[in-house]
Amino acid sequence: MSEIRILGVIPARLASTRLPGKVLRPLLGKPMLQWVVEAAQRCPQLHEIVVATDSEEVGALCQAHGWQWQMTDAALPSGTDRMRAVALEREADIYVNIQGDEPLLQPEHIDALLRPFSRGMHVECSTVKTLCAPENIHNPNAVKVVHATDGRALYFSRATIPYDRDGAGKATYWKHLGLYAYRRDALLRFGTLAASPLEQTERLEQLRLLENGLALYVEAVEFDTVGVDTEADVACVEALLQERFGA
Repeated sequence: MSEIRILGVIPARLASTRLPGKVLRPLLGKPMLQWVVEAAQRCPQLHEIVVATDSEEVGALCQAHGWQWQMTDAALPSGTDRMRAVALEREADIYVNIQGDEPLLQPEHIDALLRPFSRGMHVECSTVKTLCAPENIHNPNAVKVVHATDGRALYFSRATIPYDRDGAGKATYWKHLGLYAYRRDALLRFGTLAASPLEQTERLEQLRLLENGLALYVEAVEFDTVGVDTEADVACVEALLQERFGA
């Protein structure tokens, strides 16, 4: 992996549906995007970090801090499409998607994301999971994942999977974390694929990869993250950041 060039991309769309303007929302006095970029900068595996945005306001924040950034079309429907736009302009072997609302990112998450690629070129993309807390097992906002014995993803769902039919209580539930890494060819191919039926049903973009046969592998991490989508998430993340950094 030492010879592979790895580019971290932070999609930062300003017009969020559930929490408008959230990437610029202050957390303990700093914009959320600043927390995310600084977290990514603590990941030595990333050779370069680029913010991909549709907003001049976000671009101004990047310029003020000296971060690399790229303006992308506001009509792009997803963060992965924004990431692909960066890939068309910037060469790398692997592109890591770091959501602009994930300020709790740690280097261990990037280690796990990159691990599957050492197994061979058959690994096209990767993501991560962590043990699902009991309160999230039936929570549709906590996406669950199941995978084969070799780590290849079988399915992601907002439903509780696997279903414990006999009530034996022996099932292990894994929460999916919204971090991804792609080989260049896989990322470029993504943009040529139409939104798939399962993706539209569950509202989970990663199902487009599975429905089109891309080899997506899942690695376990010890540390959970909290994507910021609601006011309650803001309060939760601020408390965790305060605990971690004493900010």
